[in-house]
Amino acid sequence: QVQLVESGGGLVQPGGSLRLSCAASGRTESPYAMGWFRQAPGKEREFVARISRRGDEPEYSNSVKGRFAISRGNAKNTVYLQMNSLKPEDTAIYYCAADNNFLLPTVYSFVNVWGQGSQVTVSS
Repeated sequence: QVQLVESGGGLVQPGGSLRLSCAASGRTESPYAMGWFRQAPGKEREFVARISRRGDEPEYSNSVKGRFAISRGNAKNTVYLQMNSLKPEDTAIYYCAADNNFLLPTVYSFVNVWGQGSQVTVSS
């Protein structure tokens, strides 16, 4: 059993940047594949980015590719999402996710471990 704790959300103007952090805690014996989903009001939860348990093979949704970057920290089961050139349509609750497979699923219904969610609001 693991728990995911997120931080770094907030309010930012269009074109600005934010960095989200997610740390796994609890009894973990090996690194998890981790990543991020987001959910806007009235929308389905959608895949944003993922990274393998080894810290390579980053992948992104087309909507954020070139603007967001996912990375793993030196600490075990820590992941970051650097968000640049933010747009109002990026406004959503961002959820950290983890899986003990090699890669995080990109379909939200297949993900078993979630963070509590962090509100990101992009507005002038």
